[in-house]
Formats: sequence, C-alpha cells, structure tokens
Amino acid sequence: MATDWLGSVVSIDCGLTLGVYQGEVSAVDHASQTISLRQPYHNGVRCPVPEVTFSAMDIKELKFLDIQNTANRLGSVQGAAAEASFLTPGRPDQTNRATQPYVTSSSSQFGTAPITILRRAPAGSSNSRVPTQKKNSMKNGGPGGFMRQKDDECFGDGTDEDLDTDFDFEGNLALFDKAAVFSQIDGTSSHTNRSQQHSAQGQNRPLTYRHDENILEGKQVTYRQITVPQHGGIEYCTDSGLVVPSIPYELHKRLLAAAERRGLSVERRLETTGVCSCQMALTLLGGPNRLTPKNIHQRPTVVILCGPHIQGAQGISCGRHLANHEVEVILFLPNFVKVQESVSSEVNLYSRTSGKQVASIRDLPGTPVDLVINCLDCHENPLLREQSWYQSAADWANSNRAPVLSIDPAVSEQRQNIEAKWTLCLGLPLPLAETESRVYLCDIGIPKLVFQEVGISYHSPFGYSRQGLILPF
Repeated sequence: MATDWLGSVVSIDCGLTLGVYQGEVSAVDHASQTISLRQPYHNGVRCPVPEVTFSAMDIKELKFLDIQNTANRLGSVQGAAAEASFLTPGRPDQTNRATQPYVTSSSSQFGTAPITILRRAPAGSSNSRVPTQKKNSMKNGGPGGFMRQKDDECFGDGTDEDLDTDFDFEGNLALFDKAAVFSQIDGTSSHTNRSQQHSAQGQNRPLTYRHDENILEGKQVTYRQITVPQHGGIEYCTDSGLVVPSIPYELHKRLLAAAERRGLSVERRLETTGVCSCQMALTLLGGPNRLTPKNIHQRPTVVILCGPHIQGAQGISCGRHLANHEVEVILFLPNFVKVQESVSSEVNLYSRTSGKQVASIRDLPGTPVDLVINCLDCHENPLLREQSWYQSAADWANSNRAPVLSIDPAVSEQRQNIEAKWTLCLGLPLPLAETESRVYLCDIGIPKLVFQEVGISYHSPFGYSRQGLILPF
C-alpha cells in the first residue's frame, strides 16, 4: 500500500524548528517509519539537495497537494488514511486535506546524495526505528551546505520536542535536601547538632565562618607623641590613631601665659583663633558648594552669641572673617557696663564689616538659621550662667533648632546649657564633660619649646590631619 503514494506531491510540517517541506514522495519505509521527498522545497525555497528523508517523530502535519493516479484510489480512501497515519504518531485526530496542486519550477539538481534529518529516539520510546545517516554526505554540494551540516550537528541532536507533560516543580524540589546542603556548607557531614559535633571532634576541626563572619579584626594602632605633667583625665584619639591627652585648665592657663611672654600676644592669638574657627564654620556651611558667586541670593546666616570676656572676643573675630566671606552674620553682644579691652577692639573691627550687631534676644531671628556659634562661656567666671541674658541666649539657641559650634568652652562637670554639635578647643583640649559633641583641636601657633617650658613633651599632631590647622577627634 505504501508504494501507491509514490509520486504524490505532499507538504510536511516539521514544526517551528525545521519548518515546512514540500516535494514529491520518492520512498516510504513502513519499517523504519521514514518518508523521502525528491526535489524538495524548504519554506518555499528550493533545497540544494535532490532528496530529503524525514522521520515520523519530526512530522507534525502531512498534507497531500497532488495525488498521482487519483482515479485508482478513490475507492481506497480508508486504506490511504491508514497508510499515512504512521507519519503522524500521537495525532489520530488529524485529517489529510487536499489543497491546490503543488507547482514546481525547473531548476538544476544540486548534488547526488540525499540528506537525512532524522532525530534520535528518546530513551524508553516505544517507536523502534532503524538508525539512519544524519550527516550530510555532500560537504560543499551547494550554497550553505557546509554551514547547514554544522547547524544540524549543533542543534539537531538530542532534542525532544514531544514534551507534552508539564515539568513537576514540586516533585523536583522535594528531591532537594536543604539540610544536607547547608550541613556541607557549614563544614559538617550529617544532620547532628553542632554542639554534639564540637564535643566529638574537639579542637581538631578547623574553625568555619559564615559569609558575614570572615573578617579579621585587629586592634587600633595608637600613637602617643604628647605627654603632659598633669593629666586632665580624658584622652582624645584622632581617626589616624594619634592620642592627644587633655590638660587641666590651670596647666592650659600657664601655657598661654608662657606663649605671651615669648611674643604670642592676645591679639595674635585672637586673630589665629578667628581665622581657624572661620574656616571650620565655612566648611560646616557647605564650603565651595554653598559659597559661590552664583549663589549670592542664598547666603547662609550665622548667629554668634558672645559674652564680655576673651572667649567672646574670639567669637567676634570669627564673625569678622565670616562677614568678609559674604556670610550673613548677626552678632549678639549685650550692652555691658564693663568689657575687656580685647572685646572693644574686636567690636571696633567688626563694625567695619557688613555684619549686624544686636544687644537683645528679641532682635535675633525667629526662624532657624544655618549655624549658631556659642561663645558665652568664660573660664574665669562660671557664675555668668546664672545671669538672665545668658539664660535667655541659651534658651533661644536651644529653641532655634540650628546646629551649634562651641568655641573654647569652659570646663564644667555639669551639662552644658547649650547643646553643641561641634566643639573647637585651642592648643590642647580641656577635660570637657562627656556629650554627643564632636571635638576638634585648633592650632593657635604655640611653638614647641613653649610647650617644653611648662613640662609638656609635644610633637605637633596637625601633620596627620587633612584639615590643616584643625584636627578632628
């Protein structure tokens, strides 16, 4: 019965991978479940080989386009359907439909040997097929022959397209033993408790770490290059590991007096302190990102709270330098009956700038400012904190909710009235009360031999600082 279909023109659909082939049936092998076409067309293009052989496993649909000897087969349609059914295994519902006659064009034949595009049967398949030749025997028999052979070798083998059943994800996941895998990761070989394994293996088993535990921690390297005869009780450490001890106020006072005897006058010290504190304030305000010629419409506002003492004079000097950098400066200095001469000199210089000076808390801004500089405290007279002007200024600073920079604060065991975010010490730090404030050290220009005169073995720590004359702790 298979020989009856020889010479018929058919269309074979092999799916998306192989495409559609059309041609004249040249051979049908029922035993090996194959069919061969001569003068084949692949997706409407003439094939470079004279004959192509197909396996029933690769055929998705078969259509008869021009049946030879039609009159002789009209009475045997059922036999034809049964004979052709072997070409579409697993698809009993398909019917063979006749369409328009297949039209061939006259062209030369390329090559002499047929090409076979059979696929290997999957393991356990019920279809027993005779292995046939897969490689193209013509290596350069036509256009693209060699590349087509390599494509078939790469993509045409070991692919099972009859995946009708869905993948069982739950069943496959059940085969995964999570406990066993994590046990191997942790360096163990069973599901027993870690404590039991440690007791069994003792100290012989190498220590294992988790991904976040494999960190080698070492002690911070510390450098001590400054020793003092009288320790203040608190030590400060820089980010590079340099230890700077604190000194009591009596030793600090002796150090400043020795510096004045050697020519470092109060005026020179005030100028150095004003420059250093101004540089720090400009950095806190944003530096070059904030203070640019194109940003003059958003000039920062700084309020400086000063008292009638040397600390107040340092704040006024800082305000003068800030005003020279186009910062909106508001200086709070009440009308005191008596002030130090240094304060009067600094006020005289400050009045020549664009800065504003007020004597009442009511004249201070009611909205938050960019920075508040606290210079209200005095080392010599701690009773100033009990006066009304001091308390009013402290209340305003705490309610304004602006960050506070404290310059040379006084030593006090009590909590500061104004909570400072940054604290700037001069020369060597004093033993300040423990707060959340970050402490900085300012170089006011005291020579090394002056430190030795008061018994301090001093090696400048500012060489390790990235900020020059200001050292952060």
